[in-house]
Amino acid sequence: MNIYLSKRPITASIILFFLLTSSACAQKDKGANQDLTHFVELIHTKNPLKQASSLKYIDAQWKPEFEIMMLELIYFNYNTLIGQQLLSMLEKNTKKKFNYDFNEWYEWLWSKEERLIEDYHLFKAALHEKLDSKFSNYFTGRQNQTSIRFDEIRWGGVVQDGIPPLRNPNMIEADNANYLNDTDVIFGIEVNGDFRAYPKRILAWHEMFVDDVGGIPVAGVYCTLCGTVILYKTEHKGVSYNMGTSGFLYRSNKLMYDKKTQSLWNTIWGKPVVGPLVGKGIEFDYLSVVTTTWGIWKQRHPETKVLSLQTGHRRNYDEGQAYKQYFATDDLMFNVPSLDKQLKNKQSILAIRFPETNEAPLAISTRFLKKNPIYVDKIGAQSFVVLTDKSGANRVYETIGHTFKSYDGAIHLMDSNNIQWSVYENRLESSDGQILKRIHTFNAFWFGWQAAFPDTRLVK
Repeated sequence: MNIYLSKRPITASIILFFLLTSSACAQKDKGANQDLTHFVELIHTKNPLKQASSLKYIDAQWKPEFEIMMLELIYFNYNTLIGQQLLSMLEKNTKKKFNYDFNEWYEWLWSKEERLIEDYHLFKAALHEKLDSKFSNYFTGRQNQTSIRFDEIRWGGVVQDGIPPLRNPNMIEADNANYLNDTDVIFGIEVNGDFRAYPKRILAWHEMFVDDVGGIPVAGVYCTLCGTVILYKTEHKGVSYNMGTSGFLYRSNKLMYDKKTQSLWNTIWGKPVVGPLVGKGIEFDYLSVVTTTWGIWKQRHPETKVLSLQTGHRRNYDEGQAYKQYFATDDLMFNVPSLDKQLKNKQSILAIRFPETNEAPLAISTRFLKKNPIYVDKIGAQSFVVLTDKSGANRVYETIGHTFKSYDGAIHLMDSNNIQWSVYENRLESSDGQILKRIHTFNAFWFGWQAAFPDTRLVK
């Protein structure tokens, strides 16, 4: 919901002013407005007397709906005098002693039913618009326009597009990519015969590219925290959406936004979760992304284009530099409601789901697949084969009654009738002209996928 006055956006603070000074609103819900007033006072004032007055009111009127607001205030006042006062009040009223362990606080909060005051959206907007005025658009008036818990939306530490997407990035010929080593990790895609390679060492600094590939408008979204690189078609039923990085997370998963409505979109689900687009039946189709090495991708597809180092931004694009410490451990930067310990948090899995069905999605450990380069499974009535090449890259194809007995780990496959098949990015093709289509998949960290799809089936 974008509201404009003389071509200037009305922020949460302005809306709060009208709301809290309106006699009609005050008579309608004086208590709720008083709650909001005192929490907003703690956002804006540095006056100790006003702070004390608001703290006294909040303590006297304490209710479960205050817990998330108090926690978010503490988060932005970490280890200050007012932060210590807020923490003391939160611990006293909840009887929990988590100190400044925000993960413990959030996990405890998310284990309960969501409880929010009626105007929590205005508080959340006022709190975050101090970081970036655009943030107000995500929340103001949208408390009832959401398909996820509002209290699970967390700031990721950057402003809108503070991790800058690469828009129509400069692509170069493979022979000119002298900066790449054969062992460098790349994300490979093919759309209508257009082959592209996006080195992890570059994309990890930008987390998104927006472009036309093979005549299709797409957004490649890399959530470094949850390990997903997903290629979405950004046109849905004739409407094109211009996507960006919101600066916020849901269950440690990057939230996108579309520029026109400023709705927030879940990266793994590919659909809007907060804002006016929620409930409109909008969900992006996605295409396959292969995680492999530059040497193998270039050998398979010498015609490929690859990202240039000339991105228009200054970053250390050396291999392994982006998120070096995060990738080096199994620890999370932002927690999720619960962890499933069947695999390590950041164990890579191959994610397979069919959004058009009600069948549970499938996660297959890439370690398992590396030991089983030909793996057959099914979701509902759809049978498929997973082929894992020598680089560890996974590709999935429909089988339609065919069975396969050997794979050379590159481009040749033999079926049970001794017919040879060739492995292409978009299909399997037999020597006698039969075609089996590619099923679109991507990789993810186990914890991120399981947080998004708790009902997932795991093969390990």
